[in-house]
Amino acid sequence: MNSSTPRYSRIAGTGSYLPPRRVTNDDLAAQLAQRGLETSDAWIVERTGIRARHFAEPEVAASDLALHASLAALQSAGCTAADIDLIIVATSTPDMVFPSTATILQNKLGVHGCPAFDVQAVCSGFVYALTVADSMIRTGAARKALVVGSEVFSRILDFNDRTTCVLFGDGAGAVVLEASNEPGLVASELHADGRHLDILCTPGHVSGGAILGDPLLKMDGPAVFKLAVGVLEDVARSVLAKAGREASDIDFLIPHQANIRIMQSTARKLKLSADKVIVTVDEHGNTSAASIPLALDSAVRSGRIRRGDTLMLEGVGGGFTWGAVLLDF
Repeated sequence: MNSSTPRYSRIAGTGSYLPPRRVTNDDLAAQLAQRGLETSDAWIVERTGIRARHFAEPEVAASDLALHASLAALQSAGCTAADIDLIIVATSTPDMVFPSTATILQNKLGVHGCPAFDVQAVCSGFVYALTVADSMIRTGAARKALVVGSEVFSRILDFNDRTTCVLFGDGAGAVVLEASNEPGLVASELHADGRHLDILCTPGHVSGGAILGDPLLKMDGPAVFKLAVGVLEDVARSVLAKAGREASDIDFLIPHQANIRIMQSTARKLKLSADKVIVTVDEHGNTSAASIPLALDSAVRSGRIRRGDTLMLEGVGGGFTWGAVLLDF
């Protein structure tokens, strides 16, 4: 690629990782019963589509999950960590207040010098991070980026609230995004509206060594559902319009894996058949910023998604944030 060649970005490799501890709905129901709370596999599956989730062990941090996913993505892309000149980690559950989880991951990868930073947009985080990396590659600030979504949401769940603790899990997904002569990421769009911050938040923080506020996740499920189904359709159509494409051009929709009903609703609004929607929420629950790259890697490794397929990635999360990316894989 010479200096006069238009610079684009494309996904060169994908990777993902789920911690070994798999917690089924029945496992969780038994745990909650000890607290006097009632739930069941049927109740959870009917409302969310989730059958299991993975929880990291106490000593395992977001950067540890990110490392596993990153190594898989690097291998898939046929490169090494030394080839990477940008690292972005999307997470709402960082290892520390600072430094960023991205710099901790950089150290664990054994490389140094390239920019590394976190993006905090909750469940939209991976779409945000991918868009930022694409922009930096297009401007020449990077040539090969490692973009990761990694979460340990089990650390911020309230296991006295059966409406939220059954929804989330831990995991990581990653892609290697590289400069290309041909467009890979075709169009993207990001949004946020802080007026809705109270419907999904973790309102605690640290001050003077003590926790102020409530450090556990709070969610108004009906309000989130209503807002999510509207903005996901709108942003998908807007990105298609930017790209000069139609919904019928989408080979696969990879939505944030939060709730099967939200995903199905979005697909219906776009007139996409169920076989065009990548669904992995049943096996890992809502892993926030990790869910889209987890689903992408699963579909790539199973052979369902192949080179040349057109993909729509979209996420919505606390903030309230949302966004979408259309790409030719």
